[in-house]
Amino acid sequence: MARYNRWMNDKLYAVAETLTDEERKADRGAFFRSVHGTLNHLLLADRVWMGRFTGAQLQAGEMGPGGIRSLDQELYASFDELRRERAKTDDEIVAFIATLTDETLAGPLRYSRRGAANELPLWHAVAHMFNHQTHHRGQVTTLLMQAGHDPGVTDLVAMLRA
Repeated sequence: MARYNRWMNDKLYAVAETLTDEERKADRGAFFRSVHGTLNHLLLADRVWMGRFTGAQLQAGEMGPGGIRSLDQELYASFDELRRERAKTDDEIVAFIATLTDETLAGPLRYSRRGAANELPLWHAVAHMFNHQTHHRGQVTTLLMQAGHDPGVTDLVAMLRA
């Protein structure tokens, strides 16, 4: 799933790059308004989860490392910067996933959200992160299609065959 995540992000960012900045940021009625906003949210959420997985220390009011305070916070207004940071985070996800064992995945993940303590098996949270990515990338593919840009095949099996 980490490989699929990177593959799909590379595909979608390549298509999104063909849009103007105005087209990428146009409010199209999605949860996070635009292509840019949805791609931004995906990066933000991945960083929140990776922070939880790695035990990142947060400052007061942060939900994720690097000053993340809300799910719709814009991390990078520049598409080039957003794309560069996406690639870095995808590398971090791939590297983290490579360290996991069956035992680690079955173990607990403990984290705090809005002051409440949470605990669940790590594999639940990892599966959620990848499912969340798929959900919002599906929205991005729809937004790209509505803008007249076909992202092509998005199926996991297509990536596995390549």
